[in-house]
Amino acid sequence: MTVQDPVDLLGLHFPNRVGLAAGFDKNARAAWGLFALGFGFIELGTITAQEQPGNQPPRIWRFPEDGALINAMGFNNDGADEVARRLRSDGRPPIPIGISIGKSKATPENDMNAVVKDYLDSLRALYPYGDYIAINVSSPNTSGLRKLQGREQLSLLVRSIRNELTFLASTKGGSRKPLLVKIAPDITPQAIDDILQVSSDEGIDGIIATNTTTGREGLHVPTNVEGGLSGRPLKEKALQVASYVRRKAPNLPLIGVGGIESVDDARRMVEIGGADLVQIYTGFIYEGLFFPRRIARGLRLAPARARG
Repeated sequence: MTVQDPVDLLGLHFPNRVGLAAGFDKNARAAWGLFALGFGFIELGTITAQEQPGNQPPRIWRFPEDGALINAMGFNNDGADEVARRLRSDGRPPIPIGISIGKSKATPENDMNAVVKDYLDSLRALYPYGDYIAINVSSPNTSGLRKLQGREQLSLLVRSIRNELTFLASTKGGSRKPLLVKIAPDITPQAIDDILQVSSDEGIDGIIATNTTTGREGLHVPTNVEGGLSGRPLKEKALQVASYVRRKAPNLPLIGVGGIESVDDARRMVEIGGADLVQIYTGFIYEGLFFPRRIARGLRLAPARARG
């Protein structure tokens, strides 16, 4: 049974503030089981238009002494059409479901028309199964992806996806589904300002802060492996980015993610980072199946900022 700490945000009703971050269930194989563990929402993906195997193994490494992971998965997934077929066949649990979409590796990174089409192909296939859409432009494991956080590229991408969401809503019924952008922890304050300006200009409905980091600060075990670092070493950086977003955009819905491995971490993300909701991943890996409920119960006692 899901711990009840309801939040109304983005036009959706969340039974509690704890979600599963994208990257855990890329192929929508485990949504019902994850629901049973007490999550208040689940973000599936990241899913690409084309099926792709991801990067060559080994591509994920554990650093238990530091409560950390490095992953270089490379958006390994079955492709949007197959994931849509699975969701159509299996159904979906009665909590908000986010769909994270990203660029297929085979799509040329410097051809923005092709990039936009690639994202739109995923959106059209998966639209019926998500309550919100998250654009992943911040994974470090797909070449050139983080360039899409640039103001000009992001404006074009967001405008195209938002227009398509409006069109799909008009043809399939219902209101337009919320559009969120997941940002990297490694970008400068000026780059965040640019993203928030795009948010204002193009109508981004919320920010997810943050993805994994390419930095290795806080990792005490030397390593040369490439990929995105998550878990405890990301904690302060993710909190700083979230709190910066909150200061600059006090009314923009914000999902905080990065280094949450305890109730105290989740509370700090809400109280200091200003997050409306939180997501977990690496903490879930290390802390186990009861972790979502433990965090949800702890947050139930934490003060929440006013939500729209």
